[in-house]
Amino acid sequence: ERTALVSGLVQVEDIITAITDAGYGAEQSEDEQSRRQRQQQQNEQTFRRHLRNAFIALGAGIPMMAWGVFGGNMMITSVTSQISWGLVGLLTFFLLFTIGRHFYINSWKAFKHHRATMDTLVALGTGSAWLYSMLVVIIPDIFPMQARHVYFEASAMILGLITLGHALEARARSRTSKALEQLIDLQPQTAIVVSQEGEQEVPLAEVQTGMLLRLYPGAKVPVDGTIESGQSYLDESMLTGEPLPANKQQGDKLHAGTINQDGSLLFRAEQIGNDTMLARIISLVRQAQSSKPALARLADTISAIFVPAVMIIAILTAMIWYYFGPAPSSIYMLVTATTVLIIACPCALGLATPMSVTVGVGRAAEHGVLIRDAEAMQVAAGIDTVVLDKTGTLTEGRPQVIDCRSYGTNEDHLLALSASLEQGSEHPLAKAIVNAATTRELPLSAQSEFKAMPGFGVIGTVDGHQLALGNQKLMTKNNVDIGQAAVDAEAIASQGATPIYVAIDNQLAGILGVSDPLRADSVAAIHRLKKMKLDVVMLTGDTETTARAIAHQAGIDTVIAGVLPDGKAAKIAELQQQGKRVAMVGDGINDAPALAQAEVGIAMGSGSDVAIESAQLTLIRHSLHGVADALQLSAATLKNMKQNLFGAFVYNTLGIPVAAGILFPLTGTLLSPVIAGAAMALSSITVVSNANRLRLFKPDHQEN
Repeated sequence: ERTALVSGLVQVEDIITAITDAGYGAEQSEDEQSRRQRQQQQNEQTFRRHLRNAFIALGAGIPMMAWGVFGGNMMITSVTSQISWGLVGLLTFFLLFTIGRHFYINSWKAFKHHRATMDTLVALGTGSAWLYSMLVVIIPDIFPMQARHVYFEASAMILGLITLGHALEARARSRTSKALEQLIDLQPQTAIVVSQEGEQEVPLAEVQTGMLLRLYPGAKVPVDGTIESGQSYLDESMLTGEPLPANKQQGDKLHAGTINQDGSLLFRAEQIGNDTMLARIISLVRQAQSSKPALARLADTISAIFVPAVMIIAILTAMIWYYFGPAPSSIYMLVTATTVLIIACPCALGLATPMSVTVGVGRAAEHGVLIRDAEAMQVAAGIDTVVLDKTGTLTEGRPQVIDCRSYGTNEDHLLALSASLEQGSEHPLAKAIVNAATTRELPLSAQSEFKAMPGFGVIGTVDGHQLALGNQKLMTKNNVDIGQAAVDAEAIASQGATPIYVAIDNQLAGILGVSDPLRADSVAAIHRLKKMKLDVVMLTGDTETTARAIAHQAGIDTVIAGVLPDGKAAKIAELQQQGKRVAMVGDGINDAPALAQAEVGIAMGSGSDVAIESAQLTLIRHSLHGVADALQLSAATLKNMKQNLFGAFVYNTLGIPVAAGILFPLTGTLLSPVIAGAAMALSSITVVSNANRLRLFKPDHQEN
């Protein structure tokens, strides 16, 4: 991607100076749009420049090589040959000075910083071949007759082939960020603002929080906001991976980049600019694409040692051929040392992991999976156990009251008191009770002294009565006898509902059954996870009986029930102590400690701030299929990285001994530096092409 993300308290000028001092160039991008335009422009210019240079170098090198192959004399045997090959040498020098100039400049900068890079090997290889040939032309008498061979075609051909490889890399690299470009394209550049003067189309940068905006059919949502009036279906597929349009009406949230299908909507701008969900997703994808997994850091470490090692090997090869090789030893010495330098150039090694990461993270984003960094991908590929929170993950997260049993008071009074107590709570179970009372049109009273007790329930005062509403632990804590409700509680739990006890003035008054139905695709997604040979575990605060009933419906065999929110992380730790590598799937808010404890935390849902910040992976689409997609994509990306690294390592490891002449005693021939240059370019192109295969990767068929 040729970009870097820098965070911390530092001046931009200082960063640019430091990068320039290290031998590179740098400039700051003002915003995403300008960065992207400049990058596209640079990519295109780089591709065209490399392609032009490759054709010029090959245009000079191929005729020279053909001359030698078809019997032309490449030895300096007379003054005429000195003059003609001297002119060819000057032409080759011109190519090295113009087309190959950046290799020499970069290797000199690296040398000044006590580093050796891939450019160092190319510069040494092409430079030594040209220098040897030029010495033969100018002072042939110092060489034995058989050693008066020129290798100008090797310098030109190597230059041409490597530059052609760079051109093809540049073209392939520009395709790797396709997913990110598609995300950026989602955001429109203007918005229609509604004010007292009427409707006016303004640039996106002028939209302020709180403005009223109009959204016409077919238009893209410019910023995040809430619908004030109107109803429509919105296509959110690019953002969430969800193929079906979502019905939106008054009070519903809209997200930038989604497409309005048929209705006209008025909505209030809430998050603008870099605060929109789309902007955060783009930022997260870029951050992940710029990060490095442990495998990439290993490749970097090896490259840093590899280049100096190759230079030593080239010197040793030259010495062995000079002292122990057959005559003319100087020619054999030059050919083998140059070939080692060229074939060992670890360009493919440097490209192996960044290309896979860039494509893999982008592909995941297309499937509604946000990956915080490349390390998370590498870890996710080795997961063997998936732990699922129940509420809002396996289930809809919209519980309903399905049963109400009262003791000593009527059901409506019990429900009215319960809803009055819960009306101030944000808990999903509380909302279910309030909704049930509202549906029956029951009058609600004011509550006071309200206190939420996480993992137990709530207590407070309504109409002068002390109310306690919650689970069995809350009743025990308040010394409420619940013996008479044992049979009813068992019956409610066996339906997969949660029994909620209601005590009035420390006397059991009734029991409510609240059920949160399974998501439509949970069963199919869990079947898919099991097919991937993963252990699936349900972790919930519900009672054992309720949890078992839900798990049975979902097809989950292992259940850990009755766990308080602060105990979830401890349960994850227990599984890890058993040698399991755990991915925890939760809503990213209640489950934050457990998400942090697990090897990989996966946040479900709408991509709230807390969810995105607390998990390594965030699923924009609220479906467990996203978990399977994320794990399969991670495994595919890691496999692709390993293929690339293996290819690059094997190529270099096998290539160096062959280049050094290990096969000479058997075959009597040496590998030509030109062939080495072609092979080196080909290895880089192979790595880039293999990484781009990930763009075609599709997770297993989803059995919706």
